[in-house]
Amino acid sequence: MISNQIIQTTIDDLRGITRIDLCVLDVNGSLIAATFDMEEVSKEVLDAFADSPAESQSFQGCHFFKVYDEGQLSYILLTRGTGDDAYMIGKVAVKQVEGLIVAYKQRFDRNNFIQNLLLDNLLLVDINNQAKKLHINQETLRVVYLVETREEEDVIALETVRGTFAPDSQDVITAVDEKNIVVVKEVEEPESYEALEKTASLLAEMLNTQTSGPVRVSYGTIVNQLKDVSRSYKEARMAMDVGEIFYPEKSVVSYHTLGLGRLIYQLPLSLCRMFMIETLGENLPNTFDEETLATIEKFFENNLNVSETARQLFVHRNTLVYRLEKLQKTTGLDIRVFEDALTFRIALMVARYMEYLEKREL
Repeated sequence: MISNQIIQTTIDDLRGITRIDLCVLDVNGSLIAATFDMEEVSKEVLDAFADSPAESQSFQGCHFFKVYDEGQLSYILLTRGTGDDAYMIGKVAVKQVEGLIVAYKQRFDRNNFIQNLLLDNLLLVDINNQAKKLHINQETLRVVYLVETREEEDVIALETVRGTFAPDSQDVITAVDEKNIVVVKEVEEPESYEALEKTASLLAEMLNTQTSGPVRVSYGTIVNQLKDVSRSYKEARMAMDVGEIFYPEKSVVSYHTLGLGRLIYQLPLSLCRMFMIETLGENLPNTFDEETLATIEKFFENNLNVSETARQLFVHRNTLVYRLEKLQKTTGLDIRVFEDALTFRIALMVARYMEYLEKREL
């Protein structure tokens, strides 16, 4: 149903143009919106008008009009005055409100359709039929953006997202849970993933400036069929999870750049445990002290460069070598050697993934 504020804004605009005062009541006589202070209309008068076959009548110095929603009486609209101008403006206002009803119902239906589409709740025949009914092009290029907020039902974030994408476009902004906003965006033919990345980065920057908590944005791959939108959504969902586990410093994560994180994310927990035992034995990363972990991370950041790592850690080169040799004795891996460094890097990522799975099971 249309909000009272929308109807109030509509009749305010008409009043500003025509200088004719208007009022909208529901079928029970409750005030919805008005541009003037009017005396209460008796229930008897409203009932008599509602039950009559007439589409409009004059009572108590006002024109009364019926507003329908798919053949059902939905509102009663009044214009102050009984002249021709008041009658004409009343008829215009009725068409305006009825148009709003249709538009908002289509928007609501479209929103529900997209939500069911994202969650794979529709058969292919249902997708085809509902898309035709809602005038949704099935062969337009689309991509799904996922916006994760830290607060449930973040109104500011939702309004920012809606303001970023053109309101008159075919883009659909919806949600499938309390903390995630979904944008199904139409993509122009030559648009590249670099352009999608810029859009996601702009959105993340705006949201992190205007909201209280950190906001992350992910997106899937471009699809060319409406039925495949759910796949792009699942990819964006995976990108969000993988980013949280392996790339927590990033505010934007795309599915097509997940790399090794995507492979590890799809491993079962049992296989992860087996790999960790074969690789590190009992010396799991969570048993290392903070100094050791910081040394390992900085060493990887500097592409296994001992001198540069020692400089950035503000330690002597021999001190760093001692730490690395101590790690080698503990784990059997010399991370100064590329093959061992690669194994250790993967082990760190697997350990993060295991922690994520264990927390999710709690």
